Order: sequence, then C-alpha cells, then structure tokens
Amino acid sequence: MTTFRRIALATLAAPLALGLAACGSGTEEAGGLSGEPIAAIPAPAGQSWGDVVAKTPEGGYRLGNPDAPIKLIEFASHTCGACANFSATGAPVLKEKYVSTGVVSYEKRSLIRDPLDMTITVLARCGAPEAFHPRASQAWAALGEFGQTLNANGALMEQAMGAPEDQRFVMVAQAAGLIDWFAERGLSRDQAQACLSDSAAITALAEQSRAQADIFEVTGTPTFILNGKKLDENQWPALEPILQQAGAR
Repeated sequence: MTTFRRIALATLAAPLALGLAACGSGTEEAGGLSGEPIAAIPAPAGQSWGDVVAKTPEGGYRLGNPDAPIKLIEFASHTCGACANFSATGAPVLKEKYVSTGVVSYEKRSLIRDPLDMTITVLARCGAPEAFHPRASQAWAALGEFGQTLNANGALMEQAMGAPEDQRFVMVAQAAGLIDWFAERGLSRDQAQACLSDSAAITALAEQSRAQADIFEVTGTPTFILNGKKLDENQWPALEPILQQAGAR
C-alpha cells in the first residue's frame, strides 16, 4: 500500500477532532525575544496593512507590512483541529490588533498532512493571493463539515486513491463536497478543477511544504516562528504576550 493511500484511508476512518492540542509532536525551542515598544508604521496612502497580501518565495502567504520588524510565521494544516481553533480565536485578534499597525506581519505556510489537507490547501491557494486568508479561515471553520461529508462518501474516496494523479484530488474534493463549497465563496468550478488537476504544481507544493518544515524542524501544527525562532506556544493566550514582549505593544 502506498504512503498516499495509507494516509488517505486513515483520514477517512478517523473523525476530524477539533481539540486544542497541537496536531503532531510539540516544538522544542522557545522564542526568548524581547524589545522596546515599536510605534505603529503607517501603510501606503490608500491602503491598510490588513489588505496587503503577498505570496512569499517560501510558498507562504504573508499578510501585512512586508518590512514589519516582527515577523510571525504559522505552519498549519487544514485537517488540524488546533489550527482551526487558532484560526477562530487567535488570528482575528492578531490581524486587527497587531498586523493592522504595520508592526507585525503574519505569514501562513502549509504543512501538508494528508490528501484532504492537500485538497483544501490547493483550493484555498487557487486564484489571487488576496483570497487566500479569507478562504483558509472559512475552511478551518468548516473542518467538521468536510470530515462528515468525506466519511459519508467513503466509496468515492476509495476510488480517488487509485485514480490518475491529475484526477485524484478532484475526486477527493468531490468526496468532501469541496468544489461546491468553494464555488459558493467565489472560486469557480472550472478554476477549482484546473488547480486540482495540476499534478506538477501539487507535487511541488508537497515538496516545498516538507522542505520548509525541515528547515525549522516543525513536527506538529500549529507551529509558530517568530523572527526566525521556533516557539513552544501554539495558541493565542500564550502567543500574544510573546508578541508584546517582542515590541508589539
């Protein structure tokens, strides 16, 4: 049995829990960053930092001031309940209170765990960079719904595992109800199928995901990197004081 098939069947068999524990083993290195308070940095005329999005060379999607003195990276998985929790309880405050000032930038990078995760990630990334963060947030909020739909369509998921590479993720998306779900949020069915059929791009995304995780020794999600240092903390109540200590206050 291939690794892809084995992971996929495990995804199908297990309910998608929405717990707070990190999805995978924890981090080992604390941030230990401190600094003086940093004054707000004005956005360019006619813009707000919350609307400034760019795809980074590392494959992430950075929100906010590209030159922010405090750079926060989150490694996240779309089938990770702890990531869904941070998306709901931490990310909105982070964006409103800190990214908006230009002092903190917030970049999401994908750590792909399984075929459903890959499928959601590809669809969230499909199209303009500005659409990524809103789509990703909404997808985390609907994680339980996707899991239920996938579990109800086990036969189609089983077929997807044996399908050609350019059809496999289209079939996973159909099994989880993702093509219709994303269409309701502005991603056309034609766009979705084109992105999901691009097996070369999907392979490159998987390789980039693993390479970036290896650089920072990321073994679980969410994992946060603050100015190049990996943090132990993975939820907002513990993360916010670290940002403040680093100067975001």
